[in-house]
Amino acid sequence: MRKNERKTRNLKLKVINARGLHARASAKFASTVDRFRSTVEVSRGGLVVPGNSIMGLLTLAAEMGTVLSIKITGDDANEVGVALTDLVSDFFGEGQ
Repeated sequence: MRKNERKTRNLKLKVINARGLHARASAKFASTVDRFRSTVEVSRGGLVVPGNSIMGLLTLAAEMGTVLSIKITGDDANEVGVALTDLVSDFFGEGQ
């Protein structure tokens, strides 16, 4: 990788918790993104929002079963991808 070249990682995450990407889950998602330096964009149906924006994430109206497209750009893109995958797989810490 060249000195000024940034890593990009694309992934799809399926919302598996019963309440979907509601306010608390959106806050946890945004907080997770904020722990890293990479830029995260989340999209659904043509709507693209910043991954660190609770309000933006809420506008996606992601119910259980929704598949979100995630684009991560930055030096720690892989780490962000792992953290977000873990968060979603853990039902946003809500148990279901």
